[in-house]
Amino acid sequence: MPEQDRIALFIDGANLYATAKSLGFDIDYKRLLREFQGKGKLIRAFYYTALVEEQEYSSIRPLIDWLDYNGYAVVTKPTKEFVDSMGRRKVKGNMDIELAVDAMEMAEHLDEIVLFSGDGDFRSLVEALQRKGVRVSVVSTITTQPPMVADELRRQADEFIDLVHLIAKIGRDPGERAERMQRYQEREQRRPVPHAAPQTEDVDH
Repeated sequence: MPEQDRIALFIDGANLYATAKSLGFDIDYKRLLREFQGKGKLIRAFYYTALVEEQEYSSIRPLIDWLDYNGYAVVTKPTKEFVDSMGRRKVKGNMDIELAVDAMEMAEHLDEIVLFSGDGDFRSLVEALQRKGVRVSVVSTITTQPPMVADELRRQADEFIDLVHLIAKIGRDPGERAERMQRYQEREQRRPVPHAAPQTEDVDH
């Protein structure tokens, strides 16, 4: 990437979380930002995730708060509850539309988009961005079984970056996450406790 390229990051939070987890590491979002700031002019870094409302504690909350104050544009919406065919209560949160709309709106101001997702539903978005003259890199992994990236998305991208090759550059010290989580939980314990929400399953992080 030439130094003057205008770049934006579009992070599918749940998908990236699952991909990093499958590779056995935590992402240091400060290091991630720094890594791509060194590759051109970073215009914006978007992070998309659905949140469970009225939940007493969510492991994603401290991350969202930190991202909001540290250079990321965080886009959230409430999850939706539904009952599956087996009668189990499930929670679903999909941010694909929000990400796609923002990417198309930003396209004219960018030379390159880096999409952190392996979701094959984004193939048509990548194609549409390319028609607008934007280069699209996709970050996911093919090193897991099965691969975390859809083949059609990988084929459509101008460049595929395997997340496994970024671990040394954007990985977090495992002990650091535990310390941060403990500080957050201690802070939460000092707050008045609202009534607990019912337990839910399959919550995207």
